[in-house]
Amino acid sequence: MSRGRQDRRAFLKAMAAGAVASGSALAGLLRAEQAAPERVVRGGMAYRRLGRTGLLVSEISLGSSPLPDPDLLRALIDRGVNYIDTSHNYENGNAERKIGRLLKEAGRDKVLVATKFHVEDRDSVESIMASVRGSLRRLDVETIDVLMIHGAETAAVLVDERVLEAFERLKKEGACRFRGLSCHANQDEVIRKAVGCGLYDMVQVGYNVFDIQEPAREVETYADYLGTSGIRDLIGLAHAKDVGVVALKTLKVGGRRQDLGRYRTGGASLYQAMLKWVLDDAQVTSALVEILNRQQMEEDLGAVGAGLGAAERATLARYVRENGADYCHGCARCRRACPSGVATTEILRALAYHESYAKTGRAQAVYASLGSGERAEACRDCGACERACPYGVAVRTKVRRAAALLA
Repeated sequence: MSRGRQDRRAFLKAMAAGAVASGSALAGLLRAEQAAPERVVRGGMAYRRLGRTGLLVSEISLGSSPLPDPDLLRALIDRGVNYIDTSHNYENGNAERKIGRLLKEAGRDKVLVATKFHVEDRDSVESIMASVRGSLRRLDVETIDVLMIHGAETAAVLVDERVLEAFERLKKEGACRFRGLSCHANQDEVIRKAVGCGLYDMVQVGYNVFDIQEPAREVETYADYLGTSGIRDLIGLAHAKDVGVVALKTLKVGGRRQDLGRYRTGGASLYQAMLKWVLDDAQVTSALVEILNRQQMEEDLGAVGAGLGAAERATLARYVRENGADYCHGCARCRRACPSGVATTEILRALAYHESYAKTGRAQAVYASLGSGERAEACRDCGACERACPYGVAVRTKVRRAAALLA
């Protein structure tokens, strides 16, 4: 092995141990960013500091799968939304292209762009970098504000040498400013590692009103797994280390919103109350949503600075009580318990894309990406998954339904 290769490996190992992140040099570099205020209000929008990045992010931020039409997208920017989350594979790359056109029209300084790359076993440093460079071309920008691993589900991927080297080389090239990750499952392991290793500036993690749900049975895996399905403790851990938090799946339904008038509280819809609940947590920087029409825009932006009232809180508790058994929290306990290796967490997520988000194409793609031993046909119907689920979700029924709808 060459001396240069040895030096690079030693450097990456030091990074994984958190040595670089905790050094005084990095502290000095970040000092100016950390001086940003925690929250400011400009016009009708409030902005919160995204951890040690120092970026001031609108309390409501925008997902891009799908994006709203160009006129509505521009209206959202004019109303103060300044953070757009995307990925190299959203709409086959067209989401990034549309955002690139918006940046040209509205001005690069108006929008913070976060995009993501996937990591597969077959990937190399070069293939990861090629993916990101493709995003740069589609976005038509020189620098991505926040570059993330897409859907990190293990702690190992966060300190994978391929990932760390790609991040470092891209940052040296000026291709990205900050690094982060999105996480849909196995949050406890992933977020704790992301915070503990000191290598990540922000995390995007699923967090919504269903996280007030108490478990159906005692949970032994983590010392304090509930409270809020463990997520609130993880958010507190991230905040304590100045790692920014953007909340995903805040409405559980994306842009497909049912008329749930029976859960309206005064002038606030259920969805607006859900966003107020997320933003009531000062340790969360922003609530990420999909907005597809003007009514949704007014509904979501109306949650900014509004505060959550006692009546709204009671309505949310009733909604969770009446619907909680149908919601997968993504803790991945069912998957770890399955003796056959069925990818229950991914299957339930695919089913949610189809049933709750009306994203059937994505749902089918997720299901198709699973190995034959991970799909529903490998299920022995032993019930280990449901015995492991803290919330009483009918995992087997959902797995069979997903297979019927998506296979």
